[in-house]
Amino acid sequence: MAGHGTIQRPSTMSTPTTPTDPEDSTGKNRDDFERPEFRLVCPFSIPSSPEAASLRIIRNLGHFALYYTHFVWIVLFITLIPQRKVSLIFLVIMTYVASLYLLLLRALPPNFYLLDKIIDKSIVLGLIAVAAMIELIVTKAGLHLVITLSATVPIVLIHAVLWVREDFCVEERSGGGGGGGGGGGELVPLVDDESTAMV
Repeated sequence: MAGHGTIQRPSTMSTPTTPTDPEDSTGKNRDDFERPEFRLVCPFSIPSSPEAASLRIIRNLGHFALYYTHFVWIVLFITLIPQRKVSLIFLVIMTYVASLYLLLLRALPPNFYLLDKIIDKSIVLGLIAVAAMIELIVTKAGLHLVITLSATVPIVLIHAVLWVREDFCVEERSGGGGGGGGGGGELVPLVDDESTAMV
């Protein structure tokens, strides 16, 4: 109650001023540190020959297979939503079966190779995909399937032909001793796979 009705004024103590030279907590000048150079790298390039294009397609289909499958599945799912509810349910069931099979393969102990040795994973997933296509055709969603495949497969193939994974670089290794200056460095690829030749 003693402070009721009083006006508090700001403190008259002066605050310490910061020096004009920017320093960090270690006391070193921030301008002494090298700032990384921003480089815009395009991951797409046109292959030099048809052989290079086919190698890129094979490599990128292997690398991005899950993403390509998700892309086609999402477009098919969206096209089935308005009119084909039964086909949509069958598509979700087959996706669930494929996911359960993949989870079963991962859940098995490493010394149990029976499923992987007898039946290849790609054969089983291919059979599930064919069964899903047959179910879509039987439930009169074949036109949706054909339209989806004709719209998405060219996009997938164009991406697979043009994408060059090895173009991305993370850092620079200094060429010689004395790790100081900027010019004599070697670019280190993000994917350091020496068995894959750049196409």
